[in-house]
Amino acid sequence: MLSQLDKAKVFRALHAAADGFVIPNPWDVGTARVLELLGFQALATTSAGFSFSRGMPDNSVPREPLLAHLAEIAAATSLPVSADLENGFSDAPKYVAETIRLAAEAGVVGGSIEDTTGRSDDPLYAREFAAERIRAAAEAARSLQFPFTLTARAENYFIGRPDLADTIGRLQAYQEAGADVLYAPGLTSQEDIATVVREVDRPLNVLIGFPGISLSVNELAGLGVRRISVGGSLARAVFGEFLRAATELRHHGTATYARTAVSGGTLNDLFS
Repeated sequence: MLSQLDKAKVFRALHAAADGFVIPNPWDVGTARVLELLGFQALATTSAGFSFSRGMPDNSVPREPLLAHLAEIAAATSLPVSADLENGFSDAPKYVAETIRLAAEAGVVGGSIEDTTGRSDDPLYAREFAAERIRAAAEAARSLQFPFTLTARAENYFIGRPDLADTIGRLQAYQEAGADVLYAPGLTSQEDIATVVREVDRPLNVLIGFPGISLSVNELAGLGVRRISVGGSLARAVFGEFLRAATELRHHGTATYARTAVSGGTLNDLFS
């Protein structure tokens, strides 16, 4: 197993590669180990996938269980792990900074902070305050003994308020505040993504695996995207298969789903 410092250096180097990289999102130790065995170079946690695995809706798991989850994932793999830290679990910049420090103590080498408030009546922080929160997170990251990679997220598109100009303005404010990577989940068009890449000077993460985006990893890399993640889509795919299988069993009394299930022997070999 690499040290946290070595993992952090590997993670930084991946963002410098011209052809970009895919960072898939496990939600437990088993899925993290499978993704490592498949040859991925880094992992990112998913708040949605982890919440679903606990029988809870997304963004409802408190910080302490989330930190325990991060420690478990980070200890289970030799790959660098970046954490989905939602909005930092607080409005206040000083508590967002605390979340960064606690995540680092849990063993991850990077993490993302969103600019969503969690309030339906006012879902986005004002740009200046959102940048202040990122500045506090960046200062906390710089105080660590290794290069923690801070990702700042502009959530306009993901919450149903598509505004490319505001998204770009927010990402530019966040890079000035000290973010290492920028991320605007919900961007779907080639033109919009290419525009964002041109307008910022930090590596851009793009989310695939949700309705509306059909661009491939190679196509995104060709646009200059440095990092591609899948969010909760792998977890949703697994839950989709589980729901179909369980529904068949309940309503039809059959188990044809087992024909395409991975064998126990294969899983035993993977985890041995």
